[in-house]
Formats: sequence, structure tokens, C-alpha cells
Amino acid sequence: MPKTKATTFPLAPVLDLNAATELHEKLMGLRGSDIIVDASKVERVGALCLQVLMAGAKSWQADNLSFVVSQASDAFSKTTQLIGVNMDHLMAKEN
Repeated sequence: MPKTKATTFPLAPVLDLNAATELHEKLMGLRGSDIIVDASKVERVGALCLQVLMAGAKSWQADNLSFVVSQASDAFSKTTQLIGVNMDHLMAKEN
């Protein structure tokens, strides 16, 4: 069966505690297809939303589907490093 095109999912600029439930619901709505998470507009991200993204990545992996974070903003990258979350394995390989 041929692979379908991945769905691009743009993250909101602010991913704080209040955004975690909505982020989870939107991700679960995309379950079953390959996904590219566009983190280019992220200005602030909290630990709970990072946890939702990591859990999403595990779910996609269990489904043998692609879950890639693309175009991570400086704020997104710095926050993951500050918190100590290694998302390198999820990052798109930029050319």
C-alpha cells in the first residue's frame, strides 16, 4: 500500500498549561496518518505540552507512522534543551 502524504500540524505560538488539553485533542484527531509538527511559530512552550508531544511521538511510533518536528523555532529548541528533553530523534533533517 503506498504511503499517503504527511499532514502538517502547525503548533500555536504559546504552548502553556492552558494549551495542553487542546494540543492533545488536536493530535489525537490526526492519529492514523503521518504527521509533520511545524514548530516554527512557537514563542513559548511549557513542560506539559512537551510531554504531550513526546507521548504523541510514542503513539505514532507504536502505530508505525512518522511523527517529525519541523522548523523548530529558537524558543522551542532552547526550551527543550533547558528542560532537558532530547527531541533530536524527532527533528526533521533540514537540508
